[in-house]
Formats: sequence, structure tokens, C-alpha cells
Amino acid sequence: MNMDAAVLTDVGEMEVQTRDRPEPDPGDVVVQVAACGVCMTDYHVYHGALGANTPVVLGHESSGEVVAVGDDVDGFAAGDRVAINPVLPCNACSACKRGDTHLCENNTSVGGAGEKIIDGAFAEYVRVPASNVERIGDVPYEYAALAEPLACCVHGADRANVTQGDSVALVGAGPIGLMLLQTLRNRGVAPIAVSELDEDRRDLAKKFGADLVVDPAEEDPVETIREEIGPVEASIEVVGKVATIEQAHAMTADGGTTLIFGVPDQDATMEVSPFDIYFNEIDIHGTYALTRESFERAVTLLRTERIDAASLITERIGLDDIPSAFDRMERAEGLKKMVVPGQEES
Repeated sequence: MNMDAAVLTDVGEMEVQTRDRPEPDPGDVVVQVAACGVCMTDYHVYHGALGANTPVVLGHESSGEVVAVGDDVDGFAAGDRVAINPVLPCNACSACKRGDTHLCENNTSVGGAGEKIIDGAFAEYVRVPASNVERIGDVPYEYAALAEPLACCVHGADRANVTQGDSVALVGAGPIGLMLLQTLRNRGVAPIAVSELDEDRRDLAKKFGADLVVDPAEEDPVETIREEIGPVEASIEVVGKVATIEQAHAMTADGGTTLIFGVPDQDATMEVSPFDIYFNEIDIHGTYALTRESFERAVTLLRTERIDAASLITERIGLDDIPSAFDRMERAEGLKKMVVPGQEES
């Protein structure tokens, strides 16, 4: 049986090809992809970052229906509705043994960033280990495809070391920033300030419960947030630029945490004061990908409707429209673009 897949053939080059539909190995399931989000990681890989070997099929934010199971799979059957965790740990290195599967020394990713990338979900079908899918109940497939980025937000909230009543500043309110805002609200974090250039995104931040929203083109977010809220327990940068990381760090209270969530350029550098870090006990943390635990929790949040997924999805596109979607992402047009395999270009 054949299928269509959007194949990255070289840096900046992607084409829809007809390929053999995958068959399950003994511990695998094959999922008919119903929806797959387009992520900034896909954008970076498409443009030559993160060292992907081509040809390869990207796409790692996905959901769909199980259509085939391997001989050793007992817990799933054809017809099951699932979301896919794209992180495939080796389960043998020290990081895996301590539960940090996202930091696996031999990390393999289904269509995402990793030491090794295997074909992902910008395709009509994808093969994954049965241990990497979670049942989604009656959650719409497009919403369930947000489980992977939402899991990154759950993990990021853990890394920010915040709880009920802690103040947080978010720099950036794109799709991830807005999901992270909702994740923090679910934890009782308050107050939450958001700095964002785009008016529509600022409006959504208000809708999702931000206590203070700042337009950095009109006012200095550092001064405004410090005046209105004060130094915050955690500042989270969700853009991936040195200038905005420095902004976030300037808002962090003594004893607090600056969290780098956005994906910086691999060769980016910045200056920090080691004395201030020492004397004021300010932590600088990174947050990368997701854990199996955070993925399970993300699916639970979606199944119990604790996340407004509908407001985040602004485009539904076919496989052939992915490159132009990257262009729109670069211009910050809309929010989450959702690939629906089989859909014509929109």
C-alpha cells in the first residue's frame, strides 16, 4: 500500500512523494495521521539547523487512528484514537535510567530534533513504538495534536520552579507562549505578565488570563512589569532571541529563575554577570522537549478541557503547503498551522 509524505530532500527543499506505507515491527503501531502541527523546530530543520540528514519526513506534533499493531503489542488495537510522543529514548543510558528520557544520550525523534531523526508525521501514516502513544478519548484530533507542544509547556513549567501564587513574566505569546500561559494558570501561578508585539496575540493573552499585557513597541516591558508587578519569581523567554532573553533575565527577582524556552540560534552568545548570579542566587535554566510523564499529563489536560485548543489553531493545510507555512511563521502570521494529510492546499 502507498501513501503521500512531505519529504525534506535538502536544506530549504521539500516535496510530496508517494512512498510505501509503513508496516509495524513487533512492538510498534502504525497510525493514520489525522493532524500534525507545524512547529518552529520543523522550521529550523527545514532551514538547515539541528543537523538533520536528508531525505527525511518531519512532523512530530501528531495524532490519529491506529490502523495496524505489531505481534507483541497487547495494549492497543486498530481503531484506537491516539496522540504520539515523538521522543524515542534508548532506555539504557544514565539519563534514561534516572527518568530524563528527553536528555537521552542516543535520542531518536519521530520527525523532530534528535541525535537521530526517523520519518515523522508529515505523512498519511507513521510508525511508532506502542509505548509512545496515549489514548485521547473523544478529543478532536486537531486538539490532540497539541499534546506534544503542551507537554513541552508542562515540562517547562516544572523547570521554572513555580507554584501557586508565584509571579511570572512571559516574553513572547506565540502558540507556545499562549499554551504555557494556560499551563501556568492551571497551576495557580499569579500574577502573570506577558510581553508581546502582536496585538491579536496580546488579546488572546488577555483572554487566557494574563494579569498584565505589555506592548514592547510602546513601552519598556522590563520597567513596566517591574513597576506594575515587581521583580518576578520566574521570567520565561519564549522567542529564542538574545535580546529578549536579556529582557527576561532583567525581570527576575533575587532567588528566582530565568527560563530559556524559545529556541536560540546554535551560535548565539550572551553576557551575564556571574557575580549577580552568585550574590542574588538567580538560576538560569533551559527547558528542552518533553518527558513521558509530561506527555501523559498534557493528554490529561486536553481530555479534561483545561486548555483552550480551538483558539490556537488558525490554519489547516495540506502536505504541499508546508513550505509556505514556514514563510508565514517567519512573518508571525497566525498561530498554530495544522497539517491535515489529504487536504488540498489552502
